[in-house]
Amino acid sequence: MSESTAAATKSPLLDEGIQVLYSLSKEDLVKIIIDDAKNWLAHDGLWFQAVEKAHGMDAAIEADIAAWKTFTVIEARRIMARLGLEPGGGIPALVECFKHRLYARLNLQECIEITEERVVFRMVDCRVQSARKRKGLADFPCKPVGMVEYSEFARTIDPRIRTNCIACPPDAHPEEFWCAWEFTLAEE
Repeated sequence: MSESTAAATKSPLLDEGIQVLYSLSKEDLVKIIIDDAKNWLAHDGLWFQAVEKAHGMDAAIEADIAAWKTFTVIEARRIMARLGLEPGGGIPALVECFKHRLYARLNLQECIEITEERVVFRMVDCRVQSARKRKGLADFPCKPVGMVEYSEFARTIDPRIRTNCIACPPDAHPEEFWCAWEFTLAEE
């Protein structure tokens, strides 16, 4: 344990919930990160369902769009700060930041056709959509939310990045992915 880590674990400013993390193995920390991501997604889903039940699907999607418009920017900024990235890193920065999203801890995703000017991001297995499929429910129509979420995330990484939806429910999509998004670097 480094001196700074040892000092941090004894700091009266850190509560017990943080202090305990310093004593855990890497494997236990990874399990906690995955579990925390699952808890976040469960809360997101329960929040959405509560709004849907009280006000209907359209109102729930509208509220979800508003929440994602702010959250995705916060998430992108925190990821960039953790990685030491400044805005303007182009497609390479976007590809790296995708690996650090909460969704990356829960869903199977991939970046393909990667160049300096373009990348296609695909959600190969979406925890939400797969659960709905197992329950015999229709695909969740997440495209309007996704347009805001992915556009704002990419724009926060680099304001030059433009987002295009290739397919996202309620659109038809092939079996090999739930949604796909194209990101291109616009000319200045």
